[in-house]
Amino acid sequence: MKNLILLLFFAVFIGCQEKTEKITDSKDYNPYLITTNNPSKDALLSEFEFWEKRFNNDSTNLMEMTRMSSLHARMFEISGTISELKTSEQLIKKVYAVSARNKDTYLRSLAHNYISQHRFKEAKVLLDSAYTYPDNHKETEMMLFDVAMELGDYQLADTLLGKVKAPKDFNYLIRLAKWSDHNGNLDAAIKYMEQAKTIAEARKDKSLMVWVYSNIGDFYGHAGRIHDSYKNYLNTLAIQPDNHYVKKQLAWMVYSLEKNTKEANRILDSVQVNHNVPDYHLLKAEMAEYDGDISKANNEYEKFIKATDNVAYGGMYTTYLISIYAEKDPKKAVELAEKELVNRATPETYQLLAYAQLKSGNKEAARNTIETFVAGKTSEPNALFHSALIYKANGMNAEVNSLKAELLEAFYELGPLKAKEIEML
Repeated sequence: MKNLILLLFFAVFIGCQEKTEKITDSKDYNPYLITTNNPSKDALLSEFEFWEKRFNNDSTNLMEMTRMSSLHARMFEISGTISELKTSEQLIKKVYAVSARNKDTYLRSLAHNYISQHRFKEAKVLLDSAYTYPDNHKETEMMLFDVAMELGDYQLADTLLGKVKAPKDFNYLIRLAKWSDHNGNLDAAIKYMEQAKTIAEARKDKSLMVWVYSNIGDFYGHAGRIHDSYKNYLNTLAIQPDNHYVKKQLAWMVYSLEKNTKEANRILDSVQVNHNVPDYHLLKAEMAEYDGDISKANNEYEKFIKATDNVAYGGMYTTYLISIYAEKDPKKAVELAEKELVNRATPETYQLLAYAQLKSGNKEAARNTIETFVAGKTSEPNALFHSALIYKANGMNAEVNSLKAELLEAFYELGPLKAKEIEML
């Protein structure tokens, strides 16, 4: 009976998938796709000009070096140019070395830089050092929570979250939302994000509003509240017209929900003019594959691999490379996954290892990895998807059917290509 109900449910799901729902309207976001409309970059360049003059006159002045470091970090966020982040790192190190006071502040700044580079273990070492200073413990604890989540040290994260508990504090609420989402309680995560949103709007703090609108847009998308997601993405662009992250999310919405790859590519093309990072090649590759253009898909994957073959990126793109090599070179994917586990022993990393093991022909090892390190430890859709594939390969049909229902609810996050694979589970 359960199998019959599941089949009926899946038939309805597939029928719905064949119909595309229209959520977006290009008229809403076209003004933000104008490639010369870059207020964030224009303002930053003006600041650069001012502070560079002061910096060049006295390269030992801590204030100038600190400010220049911050500007280079912001330029990385705006342009995606990795050398800007590395320059920021070197400036922070120099400031820390010559400063006599505020050591903990500079350690946190350097840790933030390392987090952006996915150097999480090194970031934790810096934050542990910052914690030995008597001031600003709460700031350090919040960053330690962020790093603990990235490292998969959830017990420490829970402890730290208890230390910084402050129900009306924006920074606490957004971390509580992340913790709730990790534990599979998406409704609670959204509730806390909405509380943080109220605080940001009451303060009229544009930077906080941009952050919370873009992130709550993601949470709404996870919950299937696509209209709310779209609205908050537009709210973000109304404040920050050149927000590349939100534009990419809009491209995903147009592709995943509306199946309009031409429009999604148009959005990405406009973003790449000013923010040309490797990530976009992956989405373009997936869309080309969905369209049946395998040659273009392979070309985009090769562009991604070539773009990430830069020592400055370090391990920033390792997880993406594991997924690619799982299909092209499974043995290499296993090696990369084992290397990444040294840096991030999370359920999400283990599921990538398991998938690479499956693709390399070792289905028993893949099952063991899933059962030991993934099952019951994450509700992340890709982890559930790979788990289902591994269970199927091992003839564990009951487990596959159990995961199917959850996967059906995550079709928007997983995208049309994986939806087709779910159909064949």
